[in-house]
Parts: sequence; structure tokens; C-alpha cells
Amino acid sequence: MTATVPTTTLDAVALRSQFLILSQTHNGFPITYLDSAASSQKPQAVIDAIRDYYERDNANVHRGVYSLSERATDAFEHARASVARFLGVADSSQIIFTRNTSESINIVAQSWGRSFLRPGDIIVTTVMEHHSNIVPWQIVARETGARLEYIGVTDNGYLKLDDLDRHLASGRVRLVACCHVSNMTGTINPIDQIIARAHDAGALALVDGAQAAPHFPVDLTTLDPDFYALSGHKMCAPMGIGVLYGRRELLESMPPFLTGGSMIRQVGLHESTWAPLPDKFEAGTPDVAGAIGLGAACDYLQQIGLDAIHAHEAALTTYAWQQLSSMPNLTTYGPPPVDRGGVIAFNLAGIHPHDVGSILDQDAVCVRAGHHCTQPLHARFGISASTRASFYLYNTEEDVDRLIRAIRTTLRVFGKAV
Repeated sequence: MTATVPTTTLDAVALRSQFLILSQTHNGFPITYLDSAASSQKPQAVIDAIRDYYERDNANVHRGVYSLSERATDAFEHARASVARFLGVADSSQIIFTRNTSESINIVAQSWGRSFLRPGDIIVTTVMEHHSNIVPWQIVARETGARLEYIGVTDNGYLKLDDLDRHLASGRVRLVACCHVSNMTGTINPIDQIIARAHDAGALALVDGAQAAPHFPVDLTTLDPDFYALSGHKMCAPMGIGVLYGRRELLESMPPFLTGGSMIRQVGLHESTWAPLPDKFEAGTPDVAGAIGLGAACDYLQQIGLDAIHAHEAALTTYAWQQLSSMPNLTTYGPPPVDRGGVIAFNLAGIHPHDVGSILDQDAVCVRAGHHCTQPLHARFGISASTRASFYLYNTEEDVDRLIRAIRTTLRVFGKAV
């Protein structure tokens, strides 16, 4: 099977010079980093922004009237505004800083779910979700008496939207929770349709955007989700910083998830009142440097252009998919490149993915091996694990060529046809 390779105008070779970690070698080979779906590398602009904060502006935010604290607060809130602009959100108070996508989804599950779900209500998610968009709903369903239902996945990695319609027809669905892009099959879901169908049925829509926001433009005003979650470390920002976007009226109706300093308006001995958004959901000292790094990453990606990044990844994914799909003893999972992001999961016949990953590492090719926190999706395809290569703005066709050569070496080591 062949596919036309999209054109790309992004100069990935030039961009690589901004990611100093990629200049290293391993076993005499240049590092070929193909694990950005797990965590991306960080450009010098982001590292400089974090270092500049610690060297010049380090102080606690929102608490001091001295100039250093005021500068830190300005930088922190400027970062929030950068994230809001990146997501097409006019009101930056709807941007809640969290640690990661997992925490963002848990806030919705525990704060909204425990407050508003009732016995017999239905939560709908999908078989292709990351565990972070399954386990929180399992827990809150048990706590509230709600029921958890699933949208199935076809053999070629698409969601069975008829399942969604069937669930919605019950009139009991309160929330549809779905990933924008699968971190295993790379499937780009028709999230606009899913959100619209949920709303038409009177349900809310939560979107896991961890694999979408780093890779193509996401305009939340147009998409109109009720909640959207993402992780900074997958989009050139530091680890430990994430975002929960929520519709204002929903966030205001929800009790805080964590309590303590910063999130209060007034505390008495027997009762307390909460600060307005976004402080209400940001208890304690925040990760100021992480937020500043995330803001810098958003600015960096917008300067390059999300459309250009998406086109570049589409070209690389098509180039890799064509070669992988034609190899004997190799199975890929998910749709063709036109409907997937920059992720390809595959298996080599009779070779465990951990062995594949180890042998590829000898040639400095960095891939993921395991279930990628998608055990139900792996079970759907009748496998327990897979090897995953994922691409980003700093990858090149040469990286794909090194991947293919390393896979052929692995097949030869195990006596398989190449």
C-alpha cells in the first residue's frame, strides 16, 4: 500500500541545533530520538526562559508586594496568557495549571464527577484511551454509582462512532471523555463531531489533548469542549507542568480538588471560602518555572507554526509508514497516515518489543516499548505490547532511515526475513 508523501517546508535540520541534547552520540551513532509521544525534547529558548527566571526573578508569586515577587507574578501570569493564546482561549482565568494531563483529568473526575454524577448516570469513554482517561472514571463511577461505557475501535484503529450514538440515545450520558489523538495508533479522532454529538444529547465533553496540542493547531473556541487537558512535557516544555481548560460556569460550580494556601478567599476556624478562578484550583506554591517554560514553549511553537509542524510530521509519518508496511514479519497498528498523527506502533513477529527497543538502542535509535499505558487497546488488537516510534518537529527523513536500518538489523539478529 502506498500513500502520497506530503510536502514540508519546515527545516528540521536547522531546528535540531536548538535542541542541544540531540547533538550527543551513543555507541558512536548520533541520537535518533523517536519517543516524543512520551516526552519531547526542549529547545534552548525554553531552557533559557527557565534559567532566566531562576537567575533574575525567583520569588513566590501572588504573595509579595516587593518588586522581585511582582516580577515573578507577572512572568507567571504572562505564561498563562501565552497558553490561553496558544489554545485560542480569550479568558486566561479558564487556564488552570496542573502537573500533567493525568492530574487535569483527575481534577474533573474527582471535583465535577463526585459532585454531579448520580447512580445510573453514564460516563462514556473509549477503548483507545490512555489509562489516565480510564482509571479516574472507573474510580468515580464506583464512588457515585454511575456506569462506565465504552466506544469500540475498528480493526484499522478508528472509533466506532455508532457506539457513541447508541450510548447517547439512552438519555443517561452525562460525560463523554475522549482522546483527541491516540498515543498508540496515532488515530486523529473527529473530536469536533464527538463534542457536538455529546452536546446535542445534553452531555459534557472532556478531551485528552496531550497528543494533539503539541502537533497541530487547537482552537478551543471553535472545538467548544467543556474540558481540555494537556501536558507540557510533550510540547517542548518542562516535565511537571500541565493544563486543564474548563468552561467558566463549570469550573465555578465545581468544588476545589486540593485545598490550602493560595486557593482561598477567606479562612475562619470553622469554614472557608474560595478564591476566584484560576486560583481556586491552584493550591499551594505553584511550579512557577514550569509555567514559564510552558509559556515559552507555546510561543516557540507558534513562532515556528503549528501548521508547518503538522505538515512536517505528516510527511515523516507517511515516509516511515510506507517502508514499515512493506516489511515482512512486521505488523503496524492503526489507520493510514492521512488519519494519524506522528505515531507508529508496530510489532516484529516472534520478537518481544523490549528486545526490539534494546537492539535499536545499540544504534542510538530511541523508541518506546511496552503497552504505552493503553492496555485495553493492546488487548483489542490481541497483543500485550508494541514498539512505538513517534516523530516531532526536530526529526528528519534520515532519522526514519536509521530506524528502518535498525529494524532490519533486529530481524537479522533473530533470523527473520528482512
